[in-house]
Amino acid sequence: MNGDAARDYAQVQEDLFALKARGVSFGIDRMRSFAAELSNPERAVSVIHIAGTNGKGSVAAMVAAILRAAGHRTGLYTSPHLVRLGERVQVDGVALTDAEIMAYTRELMPLAERLEAAKPDWGPSFFEFMTAMAFLQFARRGCDAAVIEVGLGGRLDATNIVVPEVSVITSIGLDHCELLGHTLAEIACEKAGILKPGVPVVMGRLPPEAEAVVRAVAAERGAPLTSVREVFGEDVAAYPRAALEGEYQSYNAATATLVARAVAAKFGLTEAHIAAGLANVNWPGRWQRTRLADGRLLVLDASHNPEGAGVLDGLLARLVAETGRRPVAITGVLGTARARPLLASLARHAREIYLVRPQQARASTFEDLEALVPAAFAAGGGALSRSSVEVLFPGPGVCTAGGPEDVLVVTGSIYLLGEVLARLEPGRGAGEGRLQDF
Repeated sequence: MNGDAARDYAQVQEDLFALKARGVSFGIDRMRSFAAELSNPERAVSVIHIAGTNGKGSVAAMVAAILRAAGHRTGLYTSPHLVRLGERVQVDGVALTDAEIMAYTRELMPLAERLEAAKPDWGPSFFEFMTAMAFLQFARRGCDAAVIEVGLGGRLDATNIVVPEVSVITSIGLDHCELLGHTLAEIACEKAGILKPGVPVVMGRLPPEAEAVVRAVAAERGAPLTSVREVFGEDVAAYPRAALEGEYQSYNAATATLVARAVAAKFGLTEAHIAAGLANVNWPGRWQRTRLADGRLLVLDASHNPEGAGVLDGLLARLVAETGRRPVAITGVLGTARARPLLASLARHAREIYLVRPQQARASTFEDLEALVPAAFAAGGGALSRSSVEVLFPGPGVCTAGGPEDVLVVTGSIYLLGEVLARLEPGRGAGEGRLQDF
């Protein structure tokens, strides 16, 4: 990018950050109005709509990979991004370029300002702005299908203006409780808000309390429901396998398989397409293994909520068994409810834990994190330190933590992973952390 273009893109970033700084706004009426002004691009492409506490990004990536394996031009909309904003909007695995983001922002910003001027608080939020950008990209690129991940919740999420071919609920756990509810049933009700009358539903492995809610909403709306447990049973060894590591990815692969089968007739999908898509899916930051310049194994995993921390516990146990070593962990989290179970898992399996603070306003302080580390960790000889991403990852492929034989694990907030990847792999471009949250 030349100097003028770089300055132009810097200004676009400022414009988008100004939208983001206004905060999160829930409700779909404003998004409906925004989309209508754009001639409803979301109606131009067949949509698969995916909600859930965990797994929705992985399932979305798997479904997109399956559709691409069958030769379909496929859009994928996810959030947040890891490093670059354009990662949120992909067509056939290619992210939106900086030039495309600039062009869309210049096109959409005058409309956003006009809507705001006509009616206070009627201009789109940052997430709504990005959602409109995705809908336009998929329509203009002539996508056969678009796989759309819910941003937060479901019922009041900006993406919920779509009428999909199939609605998907991957999992239900306690996360974003201040916004979605403090029980599994309340959260399930919000997620099930994406279910549409008569539109098929695919349901992952949900807790009984949450499953009952989703089934009730589906029945009320006449939406035929298929569940992973009904089709694949309880023996995870018999579940489909994907290129992504971890038992929970088998749950996600089973969910993606049922989604593909639900739209098989429309898109001409076969079991061979499903197998090929699962075998070739790529979704960074989910127990992602890489090698540092010195040859050491580094694992990156976004385990950012209580349900994810439970999965992480099993993955860490397997890693210790596989390598014969307790890993050195690097972690940073947003909020006590997420930090407590994560640190408990790390304390059970790591020999050393480095605490860092992601560059997000909601990041937990060092003091908060230290207070949540179980006393048994230090009593058992575990070492606890404060540090920063800049100190621990000073250059491409380099990590200063641990010794020459150590295995390293970076886990916690997806925002932390993005900061680490930007330093490890500068070819990804400069991190856009200010635009990450929501």
